Amino acid sequence: MNVKQKTIKAPVSVSGTGLHTGQSVTMTFNPAPENHGYKFRRVDIEGSPVIDADCDNVTDTSRGTTITQNGASVSTIEHVLAALVGLEVDNVLIDMDGPETPIMDGSSIQFVDAIKDMGLVEQEADREYYHIPYNIHYSEPDRKVEMVAMPLDDYRFTCMVDYNSQVLGSQHASISTISEFNKEIASCRTFCFLHELEMLLKHDLIKGGDLNNAIVVVDKEVDEEELAHLAKIFNRKDIKVAPQGILNNIELRHQNEPARHKLLDMIGDLALVGVPLRGHIMAARPGHAANVAFAKKIKTLIKKERSRKHIKIYDPNAKPVYDTVQIMNILPHRQPMLMIDKILELTKSHVVGLKNVTMNEEIFRGHFPGTPLFPGVLQIEAMAQTGGILVLNTVPDPENYITLFLKIENARFKAPVVPGDTIIFHCNLLAPIRRGIAQMKGIGMVGERVVVEAELMAQIVKRTKTEEA
Repeated sequence: MNVKQKTIKAPVSVSGTGLHTGQSVTMTFNPAPENHGYKFRRVDIEGSPVIDADCDNVTDTSRGTTITQNGASVSTIEHVLAALVGLEVDNVLIDMDGPETPIMDGSSIQFVDAIKDMGLVEQEADREYYHIPYNIHYSEPDRKVEMVAMPLDDYRFTCMVDYNSQVLGSQHASISTISEFNKEIASCRTFCFLHELEMLLKHDLIKGGDLNNAIVVVDKEVDEEELAHLAKIFNRKDIKVAPQGILNNIELRHQNEPARHKLLDMIGDLALVGVPLRGHIMAARPGHAANVAFAKKIKTLIKKERSRKHIKIYDPNAKPVYDTVQIMNILPHRQPMLMIDKILELTKSHVVGLKNVTMNEEIFRGHFPGTPLFPGVLQIEAMAQTGGILVLNTVPDPENYITLFLKIENARFKAPVVPGDTIIFHCNLLAPIRRGIAQMKGIGMVGERVVVEAELMAQIVKRTKTEEA
């Protein structure tokens, strides 16, 4: 059974303070169309620039995840994205009137509650998952970071953290399916060590910090004077160290809440892959930088697989649209300059041609006979002849016309072509033909590998009597 995409029923807003900037911000979740994904919009900036939630847009991971696009940035996005993934929302446009999402209580739960209260609506399009095809590994040996994504027909997470701390020690957290996120993970708050808190305060880096939105782990000896100083900074009457080794400002919601929050961060950061995933993600000592690097690795694999899916496999034994004799009835070329053996596909806007490269061709007598390579200039010629069939197919009595190529741009040769190769040329019109002028984009492929590409411009010209003779 196919799962449908979902968006939010109507706009809903939450307001709060950015953890690092200290700025008040209102964030509004808006319904979005199918296949829109997650996008942020900075409504406080002229032109309201939009920023795609994409790992390729990440510009900082030092104190949370920041994305930048179109001259605008949004920071600390991971808790918001985790809420959307946990609720299995596919499409949403998030308006913000500031540069940083509100920290709220340091978890995702208030975002989850706001969206759940508003409700979700199914859309017509099916949700398209990316199923992890095999074990994908990522590691940072110097930081002892290990990550692996494994095949699974669900979305499962296992996370281990180890901070070499007597208070935290080693902690594990896991969910067996993403539907457990709301109950087990969403309410788990961010945490920091006391020495990190002091450093951040010293450098004025947590202007929106409050002891209500973070678990502070006491990882050093601390005296009453220091506790009194912290109480004064955070407008507290009294601060003590709780038996669990944390400041007594809050109580833990789970014994392993720090590990659960790391899992929350990982879910949010991996949303930057851009598609819902199916697999089991296991991570040891994850962090924002590693999460984003892992997301980029998965996205690269997705792009490679999608490009392969667009490659059509042609049966060489199938009846062609035009064979060699029929091609010669349209094109004026003859051996040794006839470069196309078959036309495999032909529409009003694109054509697919085939060229068999053999050692019997005259060119190899003089072109690197000891190391035969099919010349790049002849690859372009073969592409142009393929495109010529497309262009001449748009006029009546094509045998009465020829194509003159006016321009070749952005030609690139990406791999050598040798005898025994079969090149498949794809030419597509870039715009409708006007006044006999055609613009095309062509690529040549050997198997799944692109060997040549170029943009071509040609003009349709009526044959003269000399050419007809």
